[in-house]
Amino acid sequence: MSTVIADSSSYLEFVHRYIQRFAPMPEEHFRMLSPYIEVRSVKKKEIILKQGEVDNYLNLVVKGIVRKYLVSGKKEKTVQLATEGHLIQSEISFHRRVPSDVELEALEPTVLVSMHYENILLALKTIPGGEEIARGIISYMFIKKDQRSYMRLKLPVRQRFLQYLQQHPHMLQRVPQKILASYLDIKPETFSRLKHLVGKGEASEKKVTDESL
Repeated sequence: MSTVIADSSSYLEFVHRYIQRFAPMPEEHFRMLSPYIEVRSVKKKEIILKQGEVDNYLNLVVKGIVRKYLVSGKKEKTVQLATEGHLIQSEISFHRRVPSDVELEALEPTVLVSMHYENILLALKTIPGGEEIARGIISYMFIKKDQRSYMRLKLPVRQRFLQYLQQHPHMLQRVPQKILASYLDIKPETFSRLKHLVGKGEASEKKVTDESL
């Protein structure tokens, strides 16, 4: 069960800086927004959203990692890994107010800055420039989602693995190998082989081919 953090001033500063990536927000306008924001602490392995629940929150990860995954039978398919400075939610559930097909789980002790669906509606009506910021955030989320999908679809296994490692070298230490393999849509045994070759410095395009995996 997530707990609300009482002293949240440093996290709110993080949010203010994040918002200003999309549009300028004067300090006085952010003070108007602050009462609508919740800062929540989540334990490692805690389920933030269960399949079948309606997602009421838009979450910004301030500390930790949240995994979004789809449960199909006995299998779990990871569709997003959100680290510090990234947004995560069950988009269809949140926007259409329907039960979620995905679950959200904290992979580390995590701090989320969250806004409830109803509070977002109120903020859009009362905060100057709120609609412009909302459009910028929604556009950003759609772009990031497409980038993740295209990366998995267009790149061969080796390139997918190497590109992700180059862009996110810390994730091998922070995320279980099984989950990373699922996220990258790579067979666990292939992922292990690539990881081993990277450790030996052999996972270059000349030394590893997709056919050999």
